[in-house]
Amino acid sequence: MAADTLPVLSDAARALAARCEHKVNEIARTMTTRAFTDLPGYAELPADVKEGELAATARHGLRLFLRRVVHGTPAERPERGDFDRFRERAAQRAEEGLPLHLVLRSHLRGTAVLWRALREVARPGEEAALAELADVLIGIQEGIVGAVSETYLDEQSTLAAERREERRALVRALLDGSLPPERLSAGRLGLADGALVLALHFPPEDAAGRPSAAAHRRPRRAQAALDRAFGAEVPALLDDTGGHAVVPGHRVPPGGDDGLLASLRRACSPDVRLAVVTAAAPGDIPGAARTASEVLRVARAGGLPPGLHRLDDVLLEYHLSRRDESSERIAALLDPIADRQDLVETLRTYLGSRQERRSTARQLGLHPNTVDNRLARICELTGLDLAAPHGTALALAALLLRDGAG
Repeated sequence: MAADTLPVLSDAARALAARCEHKVNEIARTMTTRAFTDLPGYAELPADVKEGELAATARHGLRLFLRRVVHGTPAERPERGDFDRFRERAAQRAEEGLPLHLVLRSHLRGTAVLWRALREVARPGEEAALAELADVLIGIQEGIVGAVSETYLDEQSTLAAERREERRALVRALLDGSLPPERLSAGRLGLADGALVLALHFPPEDAAGRPSAAAHRRPRRAQAALDRAFGAEVPALLDDTGGHAVVPGHRVPPGGDDGLLASLRRACSPDVRLAVVTAAAPGDIPGAARTASEVLRVARAGGLPPGLHRLDDVLLEYHLSRRDESSERIAALLDPIADRQDLVETLRTYLGSRQERRSTARQLGLHPNTVDNRLARICELTGLDLAAPHGTALALAALLLRDGAG
């Protein structure tokens, strides 16, 4: 039987149900004082909730059933608002954090109490009428359980979205330095001893150079990987391209930094980049976040392969990328090849490979002779001597400064 229709009930079935109409309060009390008592968390509920709110909901459910059975007509649909009381209570239980399975168990127990009441008033020879009422009871219960589950899950989803947005706003304020000092010192953030600040970057393309179809899943997967690695929910601000995370204290994940990187690679992309900077105190977190972002930038601009980067790994690149009155003139050294992306990427990969031509060729999928020809063309167009330390230093500084300007 569909949950939104009534079968054609016999007069005997209606008469049997009518004997329970004067017992509504008694049956509701049985539910709230006996049937629900061993449900986890029920004993801790305030008396006014058990005797008022829950009892009123039980009476509403009983009257809904009896009204439809005793006074309803075949193929009648629920009236607008029949399930509103159940939806309202389901939303409250979701907000209070009561598990859904306990909410549904309370409805099923209420149904069992009503079924016993119907059996008690049944007379010999009314077995068929009792079976008719069982069909209706199951059908109405199906509609109630559907309404309750839908509302509970919708409310839970809304609450979870609100918590996520609140947490994102908190992390955003923490990273940009706008979080008030009293909240910085709040114990729930666990930042009294400083933090590890992580910067992450996800490649915009897949291995074939196409836009990644799975990019929208990366923030959720990265968050899950961070939470697993550190054994707690890690405050993070992530999007499709990467972002930041703040790990309270100076915890090292199982397997160390390499284990964390491996976990992120499995979850997001083999080409994920991760920078880690230590903030000694809560007030140092914004600066640490900026440093971590800059470490990622110079590692990418300098042609270093994806992976874990610390400031010590890119000290020269970091220093060369700082801007002063000479910066524009150094960046302009690569103007002659600015419209030749093949030459720019060859130069970037060559410098990131520590001038290893065969490694450069392997990474770019080229023959080593092609790499030699491109390097010669770069030297010819720019006037830089890539065979001399001074020339390679100028080329690296130009790459870093041009990337920073962009």
